[in-house]
Amino acid sequence: MRPAIRFTALFTITALASTALAGCGSGSGSDPDTVKVSFKQSTDNSVKVMDTYLADIKKQFEKANPGKKVELVPIKAPDAEYYTKLQQMLRSPKTAPDVVYEDTFLINSDITSGYLKPLDDYLAKWKDWDQFIDTAKSAVEGEDGKTYGVPDGTDTRGLWFSKDVFAKAGLPADWQPKTWAEVLDAARTIKEKVPGVTPLNVYTGKPAGEMAAMQGFEMLLYGTGDGSADPLYDKGGKKWITAGQGFEDSLAFVESVYKEKLGPEVSDALDPNFSTKIRGELLPQGKLGIALDGSWLPQDWLEGSGHEWPEWSKELGLAAMPTQNGQAPGRVSMSGGWAWSVPAKAGNPDLAFEFVKTMQSRANAQKWYIANSGISVRDDVAKDPSYVSAQPGIKFFTDLVADTHFRPAYPAYPKVSVAIQEAMEGVTTGDTSVAEAASGYDEALKDATDNQVTAK
Repeated sequence: MRPAIRFTALFTITALASTALAGCGSGSGSDPDTVKVSFKQSTDNSVKVMDTYLADIKKQFEKANPGKKVELVPIKAPDAEYYTKLQQMLRSPKTAPDVVYEDTFLINSDITSGYLKPLDDYLAKWKDWDQFIDTAKSAVEGEDGKTYGVPDGTDTRGLWFSKDVFAKAGLPADWQPKTWAEVLDAARTIKEKVPGVTPLNVYTGKPAGEMAAMQGFEMLLYGTGDGSADPLYDKGGKKWITAGQGFEDSLAFVESVYKEKLGPEVSDALDPNFSTKIRGELLPQGKLGIALDGSWLPQDWLEGSGHEWPEWSKELGLAAMPTQNGQAPGRVSMSGGWAWSVPAKAGNPDLAFEFVKTMQSRANAQKWYIANSGISVRDDVAKDPSYVSAQPGIKFFTDLVADTHFRPAYPAYPKVSVAIQEAMEGVTTGDTSVAEAASGYDEALKDATDNQVTAK
């Protein structure tokens, strides 16, 4: 997940008074010739990427479908408020839009609540669906095996490193670590030879929220073992997996980063706004050696972003996060993303899916990926030279999709994520040992999943 429309802060959904929906723009009743489209509008007034994109799609759709209208229903709110307002809207036919923007992190919560319509019948008749990669399809699949959304792109994660810092440390400009040990050794070298620079950042702890769980811990955990099974969730048995050796090894990596002072000061690491400092200051100013971070960072450095850094592609290198011991496939990534869904109580589901098809045509999907610094989930776009060359780094992060993983984003996952964050925070501060943190995770996991757990 990433900042603004990607990074998802963990939250508790609370009932809002009816006034909470004021300004959401959803009206009662349904015009059979109008498709209402709800989406998350950025709280930063200077960021209009989604608004511009949807305005163009609206024009295309209305031109191609005479007599039909598109009503855009933006919800301008921080992530947690967006999810809460959206769920309020989805509960009633009077307020439910026809198309809704769903974070794949929480889509299964809405599926389980009965808020979304399965799209399998529509998808079976849409030839473009064959172009979508299987991993992206799995992110919008419910536990019942049905599909509840069309993904509009994804993101991947890897290691960003400062070429200047590496040169001062005597490390190679084409660095491509093969094991965790090589990552830690590079950080140790930077600590020794380049004083005043933070060697390595791995997001950690509850203040960082899902950023710590997915972008920090799971980038480690999914690189343990032989990669044949999900290390968090047993899909066949429908049970969550307690902490095993891979879990403890991942905690030990985090412990090493902070115990050896290879990472930022603990007070900085546990600052909920630390990611903004990394993108806006530490990386551009050459004060961070290695960052375990996401594909979307260049969006912060574009013209008009407030943190313009046109030289970033010359000053930063990219490397895949390796598996623990270099075992196949040799690298690991985690992916999130958003999807367009049709609410169960939508008044015009057929018209809604026609709008989704327009948004997700090859040409429009490619336009969106490029504008949003997103990663293609369509094979045909991923192979298009104009997409590959649109921005430095796109090919690197797109290639990681072949080895990426999606979280088991079932309804209990937000609580599981908090348990991971707590375990990380314990070893980061030194308040708990790895064994104690793993044991604490197991207890929290039982509570979070109503004891639906199994041993690794």
